Amino acid sequence: MSAQKTTDYTSWTNADLIARVADLERQLRQQNAQILARSTSPKRRRIRTQRANVFDATKYSTRHIALKIAYLGQKYNGYEHANNNITPLPTIEEVLWKALRKARLISPTSDEGTEVVWSYAERSRRPLNINWDGCQYSKGGRTDKGVSAFGQVIGIRVRSNRPTIERPREASTNIEIDDETVNSDLVASSELPAVGVDDLGHDVKPSFDPIKDELPYISILNSLLPSDIRVLAWCPEPPDDFDARFSCGERQYKYFFTNPAFLPTPGPIGLKDASGHETDLREGWLDVDAMRTAAKKLVGLHDFRNFCRVDASKQLTTFERRITHVDVEEVKQQSGPVAFFEQPQLAKHTNPTHLKPGALPTSGPKVYSFTVHGSAFLWHQVRHMVAVLFLVGQRLESPSIVDELLDIENNRSRPTYDMASDAPLVLWDCIFPIDKVQSQDDGLEWIYAGDARNLEGLTTKGDGKFGLGGIVDEVWSNWRKHKIDETLASALLDRVVCQGDQSALQRGGFRDLETRTYRSQKLFDGSETARMAGKYVPVMEKPKMETIDIQNARYRTGKGSRQDTRRAQELNKDD
Repeated sequence: MSAQKTTDYTSWTNADLIARVADLERQLRQQNAQILARSTSPKRRRIRTQRANVFDATKYSTRHIALKIAYLGQKYNGYEHANNNITPLPTIEEVLWKALRKARLISPTSDEGTEVVWSYAERSRRPLNINWDGCQYSKGGRTDKGVSAFGQVIGIRVRSNRPTIERPREASTNIEIDDETVNSDLVASSELPAVGVDDLGHDVKPSFDPIKDELPYISILNSLLPSDIRVLAWCPEPPDDFDARFSCGERQYKYFFTNPAFLPTPGPIGLKDASGHETDLREGWLDVDAMRTAAKKLVGLHDFRNFCRVDASKQLTTFERRITHVDVEEVKQQSGPVAFFEQPQLAKHTNPTHLKPGALPTSGPKVYSFTVHGSAFLWHQVRHMVAVLFLVGQRLESPSIVDELLDIENNRSRPTYDMASDAPLVLWDCIFPIDKVQSQDDGLEWIYAGDARNLEGLTTKGDGKFGLGGIVDEVWSNWRKHKIDETLASALLDRVVCQGDQSALQRGGFRDLETRTYRSQKLFDGSETARMAGKYVPVMEKPKMETIDIQNARYRTGKGSRQDTRRAQELNKDD
């Protein structure tokens, strides 16, 4: 390194020295200005551009599995989603589809986002289009708006941890995939999706455990789904021809209701039958034994056209369905509010000698369920059956009304009675028997959250059932919220009933006793309160709907014909 050269100023004149000093001062001012400018100007940050990672589904194998799902349906617009149909609330199917895509368990072509849209204003801007192409998707049941399910089942082809097959390139051989013979050179092409081990047999990678080494499907989906939708179990090896709809041998439903069905009016008002005569039960209380007798008449193979809603667009001509089991059962639970029902004035009746022993309960309301099993059900069939049973329970109809409605020879048109409310209905379970003729036991190998076979595949500290993020903890949180709501409402009901001078109980809830003579008939349909129906008209005396043949013909010549014309015009445009 050379020594820095110095300037000899001994021979400089005074004028030269003055000029040199002025020049150095100018340079110093410039340097100071540059330093000040750098210190006060905003810092420039280097922006790193990162390319978005594009998920390549062809690099992964797939497998066909079944999922058992539970959901509380009050916040949803039913299970099934119809493309180009705007619904005010999301459907269960929509939420599932978005969660499966967000987890990249399925990768159908779609421009739709993966976040669920709850705002109706935002939902109404553009209809949602769901694409299940390549997913081998099927569903066990289609619950209506507000209806819940604790055993809904879907079949779905999902991404798998199974290693993809190493395909030989040196020789050209033919292998069979999905009943089609293709050349192995083509299979090795990057243009085709990766093939799962289950696509070509289970002996290719014997070291892979189909459960222990697999993706934790239950935990993945439950971490993305709302707390009122839970994946309960998965089946790793459904049959090759498994279809959640057509392979289902039995569907089980439960419809929950309380007894008393609605708030009994205080005072000496008893239950009246269709003729207006007083019976041995108070208003509001259901005759559960009569309901059970009527329900048993539904068992067997029957034409249920008078117990369903007809969808003429389906052009159905047969309405026979087989019911294998029905019952009306008490649901064991903690007692609810009892103060209101223990008031002595509420047990008062105009003629106590007509009452059966125990006909006037003095305990709190009980919860019952109407349970029905069958191979398949018509649209709104369960809700129509329950509506008729409620009329029997109120003594407005006798159990023989079921026989009359099942008598298609004499009653080919459904009377215009109202069906029961949707909220208490639950699709309880779907059963897939190995042999539909010999057995009704479920033949699928379900692996539930928390089962020992699931544990080694989990990446969380919990076992998937209990602990943080476990199914039980999530369901507990949901239950506790509603239990506290129930407790507060129960305490409020007791408090309101017991306040005041109790004279309202003596007057029967009316301003004067004479008013009770002209009361409207209360009808219970499964909702929170009964509705006033005026003078009751028996079911078989109500106006009849058009027969099935007329409804189908009207649709074919009307809306159906217009739809066929539009389809033909669209096809002509494409040509």
